[in-house]
Amino acid sequence: MSTEETVERRTILKTAAAAASLAGPFAGLVAAPASAATNPRPVPLRAVPDERDGVVRLHVPEGFRYRSFHDTESTVTLTDGTVLPGRHDGMGAFAGPDGTVVLVRNHEVNNPVPAAFGTGTPYDPRAGGGTTTIQVTTKGEVVRSFTSLNGTMMNCSGGQMPWGAWVTCEETVNGPDVGPDFTGTSNVPLTQAHGFVFEVPVSVFPGEGQSSRQPIRSAGRFAHEAVSYDEGSGYLYLTEDDFGFASGFYRYRPPSDPMVVGRLEDGGTLEMLKVVGVDNAHLEGAQEQGATYDVEWVPIEDPAPEFPYTPGETAPTSNNDAITHVARQGWAQGAAYFSRLEGQVARDGVVYFTSTQGGGPAETGTENPAGFGRGSGQVWAYRPASGKLRCVFQSSGPMELDLPDNITTSKRGTLVVCEDNVNDNYVRGLSKNGKLWDIALNRLRSASGADRSNDEFAGSTFSPGGETLFVNIQASRGMSFAIWGPWHKIGV
Repeated sequence: MSTEETVERRTILKTAAAAASLAGPFAGLVAAPASAATNPRPVPLRAVPDERDGVVRLHVPEGFRYRSFHDTESTVTLTDGTVLPGRHDGMGAFAGPDGTVVLVRNHEVNNPVPAAFGTGTPYDPRAGGGTTTIQVTTKGEVVRSFTSLNGTMMNCSGGQMPWGAWVTCEETVNGPDVGPDFTGTSNVPLTQAHGFVFEVPVSVFPGEGQSSRQPIRSAGRFAHEAVSYDEGSGYLYLTEDDFGFASGFYRYRPPSDPMVVGRLEDGGTLEMLKVVGVDNAHLEGAQEQGATYDVEWVPIEDPAPEFPYTPGETAPTSNNDAITHVARQGWAQGAAYFSRLEGQVARDGVVYFTSTQGGGPAETGTENPAGFGRGSGQVWAYRPASGKLRCVFQSSGPMELDLPDNITTSKRGTLVVCEDNVNDNYVRGLSKNGKLWDIALNRLRSASGADRSNDEFAGSTFSPGGETLFVNIQASRGMSFAIWGPWHKIGV
């Protein structure tokens, strides 16, 4: 059987499984736009050569094309002289001049490094993560690129802010005051505490598109994953991906309205979600289809802990104690348990977020070193105006949806979900009535011919006009893609 036939067979099996198991989980939550496909058919994917060099890196639907850029399998030097790191992760797309797009892209580099990448004074000179800003055409042709934040760590996802900024998240609590992290790497070389969110303004000019490199400490020091801002409530919503422990869903109220002052300020208040009338609800466990909960929020009094240490020596505070410090304050007040909250996006008064390993048997307690959560994934939706949380999708197994991660929405309201698993990784569409279908499949090989099809997709985001989906491959040799085609024909 050919590779294309195998892919099509897998696509049909997965879509059929989704159709059989769902009964309109979005119904009553958000009205589907009239132009959105409510019953998308299986979309066969085919091998399509990359516009950059003719190499097949993705399988996409008929009529679609793509171009890769910033492929770090070879050295990439940005316009400002930055040697580009890999681990391309979360990303936002903003309108640029003359029909171009400005991308702000995370680099999820963990562990201390000899020197931070890029130009400008880093937050921590021994931390290897940060963000780069790229001006591109809607066909993925790079116009200019530069460092916009450096000296941070494990910049995983983040969120696109309506006042014209990207907020990037550190998915770690590494620092000189915390002992060796989950990789076993000593943090002694680090000079700053990590585990915060940082704001990056959007501009095609390097001097204007620079982060202040000052963390928003009051938004918490924990394993941040993604953020979104709901204009109606005035809150920044934050997901936590604490791999070995229960994760929380948070909200941050800044001291000033960012839509007025034009930036996100420190010094606000942080709270954690709790189900009304249920202490420590195990929301990582399997849910009834469309399960809905009334929620309340409990305060976090110490959002940005600092731990005692002696400079140059391994810190006595364990990474496990540090990474759960914020969550434990919420758990003590009955805050809910989730499994690995990752992607997040706000649209039309609803905040959608993914639970990567949610939907299996409920865990006992708050810890599972193998990964807290034993399911194949959930998609949740929170409506701030009503204070209601709903499980809008739950995967029945890896053949349906396999570990959802980053998400975004198309102009028609379709959720676009990146998979992060050890098998074939897809970008998938999820309609308002719970139907799944495939958009792209990773078929990467290294220059030496090694199979890279299990490298994860991340950073999905549409151009402001909706004509191009930008998405990353998150790996040590990362790259970005621009994908375009007749989206309306495949229900996106």
